[in-house]
Amino acid sequence: MTRSATEEIDLRRSRVLVTGGSGFLGRHVVAELKRRGTAEIVVPRRSEYDLTKARRCSELFDRTRPDLVIHLAAVVGGIGANRAEPGRFCYENLMMGAHVIEESRRFSVRKLLITGTICCYPKIVPLPFREDDLWNGYPEETNAPYGIAKKTLHVLANAYRSQYGLRSIFLMPVNLYGPGDHFEPERSHVIPALIRKIAEAKRNGAREVVAWGSGRPTREFLYVEDCAEGLVTALERYDSPDPVNLGCNREISIRELAEEIAYLIKYEGKIVWDETKPDGQPRRCVDATSARQRFGWTAKTDFREGLRKTIEDYYQRFSGEDRGSGAFQMPNGRAIFEEAE
Repeated sequence: MTRSATEEIDLRRSRVLVTGGSGFLGRHVVAELKRRGTAEIVVPRRSEYDLTKARRCSELFDRTRPDLVIHLAAVVGGIGANRAEPGRFCYENLMMGAHVIEESRRFSVRKLLITGTICCYPKIVPLPFREDDLWNGYPEETNAPYGIAKKTLHVLANAYRSQYGLRSIFLMPVNLYGPGDHFEPERSHVIPALIRKIAEAKRNGAREVVAWGSGRPTREFLYVEDCAEGLVTALERYDSPDPVNLGCNREISIRELAEEIAYLIKYEGKIVWDETKPDGQPRRCVDATSARQRFGWTAKTDFREGLRKTIEDYYQRFSGEDRGSGAFQMPNGRAIFEEAE
């Protein structure tokens, strides 16, 4: 494949609407847009503009009249949340995306970027996941309603491209992590969940930590700042209906991940695996070649360095009420504060 021929977007002359711009990924995307000199960035709040409602989405576009749209708004969660609320996850993600696509058509936006998810892929598919395999099976059951909603938006956007000429692109990041992630138990994904569990176990002197599943499944994790850079680069340079993976070509088991986090936090207790809990998809990693070839993007952040920054972020944001004046040194020499022992 070669880089797609397209008129490159000039962000310095563009008003960009970022749905979900105050969320975990959204804040980093907004920062990347600012770094590139974007003329105007609009970040709506759900309390004011509920995108699941057609009228409210229409009002948002009427007020802001964007040149470009990055659709990040989503209802997401870990395995537990997906199992508990599959209907809401499917419905709200589908409605938000459909309304944004329709309003982007109505206002003739220059380009619409939609974020998909690695959950779009079938449960059983050759590794690494390649974009051509997207439709070769049913997604992993616990994530299927969310993943299928996102895939449906890809189909809808391409239908609008065919009928109305709407320029849209569809990017599928792997699991994200990094500063600003959700560490609250009811919202967190695997990396922030393990960081919080292990940090609290160390702080409380617990001899063991119980983690969900067997620890055998593998995942690929992308540092959130790398993802933000990839999305904005695609917005500027990419203009094809073909979906594109964003990943870093590094697969790690959940067991190895937990051990790495325990090492960085210096937790010496035992990690116990509760195999009565679901594992989710057996393996996940993507081929990110297309992103490099089509718009010149590759991930840059070393995984251990990314974990260090995420752990530091947890201590800075969530353990202040419990920590004393003590501190311990991260393996890279940086001090982060923890409860005095």
